[in-house]
Amino acid sequence: MNSRKRLIRAGLIYLGSALTALAQVAAPDDFRKVGRISKDEVFTPTSQLLTPAGTQVDLPEMRPQVIALSPDGELIVTAGKTHELVAIHPTTAAVLQRVPLPAETESEKGETVSTHILKPDPEAQVSYTGLIFSKDGSQIFLSDVNGSIKVFGVDKQHKITARRSIELPPANAPRRTNDIPAGLAISRDGTKLYVALNLSNRLLEMDVASGKPLRFFDVGALPYEVVLVGDKAYVSNWGGRRPDANSLTGPAGRGTKVRVDPVRFIANEGSLTVIDLKSGKAVKEILVGLHSSGMASSPNERHLCVANAGSDNVSVIDTRKDSVVETFSLRWHPNDFYGASPNALAFDRKGKFLFICNGTQNAIAVVSFKPGSCQLAGLIPTGWFPGAIAYDARRSSLYVANIKGTLPGKDFAYGEKPRYTSHQFRGSLSLIQIPRKIEELNQLTQVVLRNYRRAVIEESRQPARPGHAPQPVPERVGEPSVFKHVVYIIKENRSYDQIFGDVKEGNGDPALCVFGEKETPNQHKLVREFALLDNTYCSGILSADGHQWADTAFATDYMEKSFAGFPRSYPDGMELDDVDAVAYAPSGFIWDNALAHGKTLRDYGEFTFGEVKWKAPSGKREPQFLDIYRDFINHSNQFSISCTPAIQSLAPYIMTNTIGWDLTVPDVFRAAQFIKELKEFEKRDKMPDFIIICLPNDHTSGTKHGFPTPAAHVADNDLAFGQIVEAISHSKFWKETCIFAIEDDPQNGFDHVSGYRTTAYVISPYTKRHAVVGMNYNQPGMLRTIELILGLPPMNQMDAGATPMFDCFQEKPDLTPFDAVPNNVPLDQMNPDTHAIKDRRQRRDALVSARLPLDQPDRCPEDVLNKIIWHAQKGFVAPYPAWAITVTQDQDND
Repeated sequence: MNSRKRLIRAGLIYLGSALTALAQVAAPDDFRKVGRISKDEVFTPTSQLLTPAGTQVDLPEMRPQVIALSPDGELIVTAGKTHELVAIHPTTAAVLQRVPLPAETESEKGETVSTHILKPDPEAQVSYTGLIFSKDGSQIFLSDVNGSIKVFGVDKQHKITARRSIELPPANAPRRTNDIPAGLAISRDGTKLYVALNLSNRLLEMDVASGKPLRFFDVGALPYEVVLVGDKAYVSNWGGRRPDANSLTGPAGRGTKVRVDPVRFIANEGSLTVIDLKSGKAVKEILVGLHSSGMASSPNERHLCVANAGSDNVSVIDTRKDSVVETFSLRWHPNDFYGASPNALAFDRKGKFLFICNGTQNAIAVVSFKPGSCQLAGLIPTGWFPGAIAYDARRSSLYVANIKGTLPGKDFAYGEKPRYTSHQFRGSLSLIQIPRKIEELNQLTQVVLRNYRRAVIEESRQPARPGHAPQPVPERVGEPSVFKHVVYIIKENRSYDQIFGDVKEGNGDPALCVFGEKETPNQHKLVREFALLDNTYCSGILSADGHQWADTAFATDYMEKSFAGFPRSYPDGMELDDVDAVAYAPSGFIWDNALAHGKTLRDYGEFTFGEVKWKAPSGKREPQFLDIYRDFINHSNQFSISCTPAIQSLAPYIMTNTIGWDLTVPDVFRAAQFIKELKEFEKRDKMPDFIIICLPNDHTSGTKHGFPTPAAHVADNDLAFGQIVEAISHSKFWKETCIFAIEDDPQNGFDHVSGYRTTAYVISPYTKRHAVVGMNYNQPGMLRTIELILGLPPMNQMDAGATPMFDCFQEKPDLTPFDAVPNNVPLDQMNPDTHAIKDRRQRRDALVSARLPLDQPDRCPEDVLNKIIWHAQKGFVAPYPAWAITVTQDQDND
């Protein structure tokens, strides 16, 4: 029996036996802290373990999105999150060069300025995908999302130099000057470069020597990758076919549209466009799985494979017939929850095996490739979210770009107690020798299954047991809960130490506390009367992915790759340009899950657009915070405050006379609007099963004139939170209601345990009183707990594999209500006019705040805002922690 057959046979046997072995593995230590738990292990804020195979190349301050191997096999190059191309030796793993990107053209410079508000980090400028060597290895081409192709030269000694920047022609699309280049391919003779134009839905054929456009070809929506096979070009389209007049569409960023499903309004297609290069025409569009991404042609070019990240499968195309001959799944079992996220792939030299990046499982899938009967042979562990891959035939190795690498943090010595923010990026490359023996692959497979909590995911599918008495959190979906109502509050941007560093009962660092008990008396009272959770984490790092994790328990391949400058959208769902149907997990939102299972829903501001206007404008200026606050306090009714849904599935369920994101509106207004309806619920003796409330003002507006001080903004948020809990706990629904609250993200907040650690709350009659809960929890775990209470199945592998918050509850209820305490900081304590500030350093912070786009979520460098908040709260005697400064620090605020 040859090696290929042995591998297939042993792999198939292993598929059937691995779970039995997993069931015997000891349960994970759920008291673990997020971070490095041993020299070779990292525990992530998504409850997954990282134990990557092979040699790891650590890339601090990078998110490597692309990777390429030189034709002679002597250089690996990668790029991501920084203005440089990094070269690595494939044998020694040494970093050979860091080459700054070629200078921008004048047009690009202007475009960078004009799109700055879309970028939390203005230095983030690289590719979704698109990094290749010329055929002779003398040049390197890199797609730059700001609208150009960066060109590098490579000499005979393998030294790389930046050569030029080729500006792309204007996009044939609204709201942007230059296009967004993605995948790249080079003609066989090396004279033509093909560029997938992600914004204008075209493929560009460019003359390599001059950089001039030769031809354009219309393709599908959001083209991603391009592969040349013979005289044809194949283009994968993230968004499927272009919408036509009869299509139901949703926004896809920059004013563009994409086809969506009619229930959840999430992108629902993926496709390949086939272009005949001789005739210059698109000859066919092939429907494949959702979010069709990376592609690879077999060595003999008979077949083309495309990874469908939104469907967890790979489509195999017969390039002679241009039709799908097989679609094989990357899910461990066919009926698994969504969550493999295959996004990039590569063939071995003979085309017998296909290697696929399973982004969300932190693994490479090894597939025995035989069209019509492809088989998953095993899995190889990688770093966090592999997103690009290259195969080295000479060394029988794989080179993998791990977009999220390990965890944010600076270079602390092993064993040293570090302190973190969430923006100290640490991407990595995994240099992996391909396993030669099936036994080795089997062992690696079991590691991957353990690391992404396969046994826990399997347990989540267990059927309900009849006759079980109601519990606060049932062990299985469908078993009864003592609760009938869940209230889910999503706050905005705080780390644990920033709020609870001063609580001596928990694992806090008082030196890092900036909004302690004075500013947050209700939150402090809540964690003392109920439970203090000091080991709970956000799974994302900013609002774009934070609201995805908080509402879907997932961040898609599109979301992770959008960190390359967020060129299409910043999909946090809080403003018109921030809605992007392509960004959302195909498994849906928590509200989709609730509605699909017959639950009633009410939403107060989450995923909505807000509007505030004078009822009698008569030429009045834009409403300011004090105007709205005084109107609210005095009941003068001068303003109309309303919201509309950011995603149409929420349209029937939102309270339209409240608001989501808008820091000119006090949170106590939001609380009052909810409490008003709560009283109506009491009159009708009917409260929705599931309620979501957006409370964003703990974000603060820095020291910007016209807005409350940071302390006042946080005090407003704290009081509103306390008032909501007080109202519920004094209502007739209290005995059957559980309140959950968490931040959407930690806003690069400093913390001595992890940059992901945050404040979280579980409040109910069955919550443990006066307790400290040190179990490891996160946003998917909170959603999983909500699902179990409401009788909902998991949405995807991330919430299915998360730890439910069982340890927060007790068997017997304590119906003692919560009474909110007054604010210590006046809610109308305003930042002074810049000209009235005497202290030079405070005036500087106020001037910086005035320039920041603080009226929009996350549109300013978070280092800058955090330093401003630090100085506003602690003055200038306590130095801002140097370890919390990232390389993108705005020098104006040093």
